[in-house]
Amino acid sequence: VLDSQYGMYVWPCAVVLAQYLWAHRRSLPGKRVLEIGAGVSLPGVVAARCGAQVILSDSEELPQCLQRCRSSCLMNRLPHVPVLGLTWGRVSPELLSLAPIDIILGSDVFFDPKDFEDILTTIYYLLEKNPHAQFWTTYQVRSADWSIEALLYKWNLKSIHIPLHSFGADKEHLASSSLPGRHTIEMMIISLAQSEGT
Repeated sequence: VLDSQYGMYVWPCAVVLAQYLWAHRRSLPGKRVLEIGAGVSLPGVVAARCGAQVILSDSEELPQCLQRCRSSCLMNRLPHVPVLGLTWGRVSPELLSLAPIDIILGSDVFFDPKDFEDILTTIYYLLEKNPHAQFWTTYQVRSADWSIEALLYKWNLKSIHIPLHSFGADKEHLASSSLPGRHTIEMMIISLAQSEGT
């Protein structure tokens, strides 16, 4: 059983999302990327090492996670990557003053159903502010009863399922990591749904 500091651990979903970023590395230079719920920040670090302009974020209520983001940047020779405290579902000066972004990353943020709407509220705000942006997210299937479909509809968002085999992530051992193992991991890209008539 893990303690409440979920962000102190590299989750299998982070390895899969990092693989997706690596597979799309040629499109990343110059992209403005925000990772939410970053924790140890593997996807964000990979994006930054591939040339993206990255901002890492985790809950402002979890200072150890924010420090872990900073430590990951230092260990990967990325001392200038900003780290922000952003709490899902909360409007804060940090959220309001974010620079334009192209890609939002989130690995295994859909972990606890009580957080799902707060996450999608924040994503909706970011996508409304940056209509061209996309939310790239991986998640571990933990229960067949958990779904964000109704929340996507409520917040005028759409999702596209990305098959893991399409970017070489359908293996138990991925990029020399055994973390993905036998976990059922899925990936989707969430964006604003087009309103009728547009």
